[in-house]
Amino acid sequence: MAFIRRAGWFVVVAVMMAGWMGVLSGARGVAEAAVIASHGTNASVAASAGDLSKMQAFLESKVVVQKLADYGVSPSEALSKVRQMSESDLHRLASMTDRAAAGGDIIGPLIGIAILVILVIVILKLLNKEIIIR
Repeated sequence: MAFIRRAGWFVVVAVMMAGWMGVLSGARGVAEAAVIASHGTNASVAASAGDLSKMQAFLESKVVVQKLADYGVSPSEALSKVRQMSESDLHRLASMTDRAAAGGDIIGPLIGIAILVILVIVILKLLNKEIIIR
């Protein structure tokens, strides 16, 4: 460690890093706050009706009806429970139905595999190994 401290490049790098951190810490934005106007009751009623119709369409799909039948719940029972929900719970549930894909999402695992392959290639290159694809 003493050898590194005596090297001239160590002092230059340390000063550059300290200067860069000073620049980054000084370049922060200004926080602002304001009051947001609330919407009238007509907008919330329309949103609630839209969420209810979205949930009704979701509960009528074949996959959901089959899953409800597997659990022993009829679609009419599920719809009556949905109608008894509060507006915030209904909105949260309706927004989750957009993410419920029938076949699942394949993009996430593909990105994970691509990152893993790139990581293996980088490690092999750092170890001076050759990658031969025939």
